[in-house]
Amino acid sequence: MAAPSLLNWRRVSSFTGPVPRARHGHRAVAIRELMIIFGGGNEGIADELHVYNTVTNQWFLPAVRGDIPPGCAAHGFVCDGTRILVFGGMVEYGRYSNELYELQASRWLWKKVKPHPPSSGLPPCPRLGHSFSLYGNKCYLFGGLANESEDSNNNVPRYLNDFYELELQHGSGVVGWSIPVTKGIVPSPRESHTAVIYCKKDSGSPKMYVFGGMCGARLDDLWQLDLETMSWSKPETKGTVPLPRSLHTASVIGNKMYIFGGWVPHKGENIETSPHDCEWRCTSSFSYLNLDTAEWTTLVSDSQEDKKNSRPRPRAGHCAVAIGTRLYFWSGRDGYKKALNSQVCCKDLWYLDTEKPPAPSQVQLIKATTNSFHVKWDEVPTVEGYLLQLNTDLPYQAASSDSTVTPNMQGVRMDTHRQGSNSTIPNSISDTMNSTKTEYTAMKGTSVKNRPDLKASTDSNATLHSSLATNASNHNSCVVDVLRKNEGPHTSATIGVLSSCLDLRTVIPETSVSSSVSSAQTMVTQQTIKTESSSTNGAVVKDETSLTTFSTKSEVDEACALPASKISRVEAHATVMPFSKETPSNPVATMKAGERQWCDVGIFKNNTALVSQFYLLPKGKQSISKIGNADAPDYSLLKKQDLVPGTGYRFRVAAINGCGIGPFSKISEFKTCIPGFPGAPSAVRISKNVEGIHLSWEPPTSPSGNILEYSAYLAIRTAQIQDNPSQLVFMRIYCGLKTSCIVTAGQLANAHIDYTSRPAIVFRISAKNEKGYGPATQVRWLQGNNKKAPLN
Repeated sequence: MAAPSLLNWRRVSSFTGPVPRARHGHRAVAIRELMIIFGGGNEGIADELHVYNTVTNQWFLPAVRGDIPPGCAAHGFVCDGTRILVFGGMVEYGRYSNELYELQASRWLWKKVKPHPPSSGLPPCPRLGHSFSLYGNKCYLFGGLANESEDSNNNVPRYLNDFYELELQHGSGVVGWSIPVTKGIVPSPRESHTAVIYCKKDSGSPKMYVFGGMCGARLDDLWQLDLETMSWSKPETKGTVPLPRSLHTASVIGNKMYIFGGWVPHKGENIETSPHDCEWRCTSSFSYLNLDTAEWTTLVSDSQEDKKNSRPRPRAGHCAVAIGTRLYFWSGRDGYKKALNSQVCCKDLWYLDTEKPPAPSQVQLIKATTNSFHVKWDEVPTVEGYLLQLNTDLPYQAASSDSTVTPNMQGVRMDTHRQGSNSTIPNSISDTMNSTKTEYTAMKGTSVKNRPDLKASTDSNATLHSSLATNASNHNSCVVDVLRKNEGPHTSATIGVLSSCLDLRTVIPETSVSSSVSSAQTMVTQQTIKTESSSTNGAVVKDETSLTTFSTKSEVDEACALPASKISRVEAHATVMPFSKETPSNPVATMKAGERQWCDVGIFKNNTALVSQFYLLPKGKQSISKIGNADAPDYSLLKKQDLVPGTGYRFRVAAINGCGIGPFSKISEFKTCIPGFPGAPSAVRISKNVEGIHLSWEPPTSPSGNILEYSAYLAIRTAQIQDNPSQLVFMRIYCGLKTSCIVTAGQLANAHIDYTSRPAIVFRISAKNEKGYGPATQVRWLQGNNKKAPLN
């Protein structure tokens, strides 16, 4: 976390939609980028559900239906995936609730649920100001304030320290309440405290931490409950403990519990001598407790004045939500020097980045031309922009547009014309050009000869070929995941395709005829895709979503209706490219990536960029990028360099937030195109039939002449892959003019199941014109989580 003087608070001043009225006693949870707010009071208790999209800065009121709960304040509010649970709270002055409601946020459907009572003892009594915390499939209720009087107008407060466990059913519904038997001294009764649950990474049991609250006087004690042993304890802490407080918020990000705001004793008051009679005020103090080391750190003290309005003003009864590593704070009441009947509620929304953002995914290629790249990378939540950088080998700058220089070549002899031979070419799809009987050499110099048990294609036009390729997760492969269909033999799985131009950095034959990296304009189709994807927090989710991918003219647009229960993303990287027929005269030695200077392409608001130029570093400078608390680079003062055809470039990207630039992504390598080669086949589809599967595709949108043939390849099982799963071996299963082929059950029985992400069978398809083969489209056909044979 940044030092106190470097905290970079941001007030959200530009937003759209119906803004909820200011309030206190409300609660909020986060579902991905959405902040969902319910309840609270200010001139009456609010009963609306408000949603704020932190990406689009838009407020909206969802059209809820079902058993809509009454408005409430100081209630329990937790989120389990896309369902939200509401328990208790004040429904009107002096009248409290012990009812439980469930909201399915994917449908905005409310449902009143009735848990079974405990096997021994009574269910929780009506209350407000309790804590309600979720871990796994259980919610934990502690404390709160009850009204001893049956007359709501005659409030007789009773502070609680009872403890309940609520077991949830998977997806929807609850099982019932239980009263766990705990060990150790139980915390004193209290309300308006906070409770969070934290489990140390890779070790330890989950623990609930209760801090502060009110029981006639404000409290500053910290309690810990081990949820496995059900043992209460008071951990010894280091550092400065925050002042006694209630109506504050506690949020966990990483291993830190952040405490903000609340009611605290007035300056100069001695709370030890007169805890019940002293004057109280709101605070904007901000501290965190390292839950691994039990050490408090003060980020904003109560004595620090804010004359520039550079951070949230003092408040209590506000809400706080963690989205990624960013904390959002909204509304609350400012009670400083205000009589009880003249409270003023805050209307502002603030956020604070608590640490630098994580590294984005590798840069992925959407489209390459002779002098530009259209690239993308996965979004990082709650960032303000991205810094994109590139570097290149200087020898490539002199490369002409009609030849390709390939560094670090190793000799390979070819026999690409021999029917039924099991030959391999690393990272390439070979052309049938030479009839000499030879052997192939793999990338690491291993000799790969005829392999047993490779079944030939039943297509009489197909020649058995295989090519050794690196794993699809590496930078030189294009991957689109497609869910395996189980509905019937003729069900079609539709595939969106990404294709690109790339320098393969691999071996080249010693023969006079070879292939080189070709170039072509490429496209991506808009399809409905079933994919596996990950949320911004890394949790794996599954969903079927209409996903818009990219066309040659489109920007990135991953669309799903709000609120979708899950977000889908296509796994995609650069495509594999074959060699052209031109042979370089001299291999070029290259520098290691770490020895090259990285140049800025620019700072981008979104996760896509059209790259045709980059900025040259001033002489003697290693970097021109200074983001965060320093000024951003003035690109207008720097010289630009255009991209060059037939040249390899390395890309990396870093995310930027209020704490500065985060770490860079892994490096991706792409190559600008050489005119004349066909583009990649597109709109690949897979459907089951009686014989196996039917694989079809559309011709390249930019054939650059007549298409002479297509080749389709299947990744197959070999002992070599078992020893090194990061290398795939492909067998050609089709060669011909048709834009479809049958992959038989016998061929699929030999298919390699790639487990680099989700289990999948891997295909590659490429087109050939007069100049040679263009880029290949790689498709991963998802097989589910079992290791059974395909089509089972």
